[in-house]
Amino acid sequence: MSRELTERQQKFLAVLFDEAGGDVVQAKLLAGYATSSSTTDIIKSLKDEVLEATQLYMSRNAPRAAVAMVGGLLDPTELGIRDKMSAAKELLDRTGLVKTEKMQVESTGGVMLLPAKNNE
Repeated sequence: MSRELTERQQKFLAVLFDEAGGDVVQAKLLAGYATSSSTTDIIKSLKDEVLEATQLYMSRNAPRAAVAMVGGLLDPTELGIRDKMSAAKELLDRTGLVKTEKMQVESTGGVMLLPAKNNE
């Protein structure tokens, strides 16, 4: 159940990751808040919505991170590729696309325990 937001709050969330580029002070001004308005109070009142918008922004950019990782395979000599790959990996990890690890267990000479026989 989402709560009703004021027009300014909706505008703040709309511009936060677009025109404001993540800058909360810039988003506050673009949304029409007064310069004397407390940025901390605005964020406190919109904490859950800002977190949701952040997750959405990360998810929106996950495909770009995946393309960057594949691009690193195609051109491993690109300048700054190590940092780019690291950033792409972090973004993909944070959006839930994580590396899966498989573990193989081998044993020799072990003992197998079986359940008791029914003597009926």
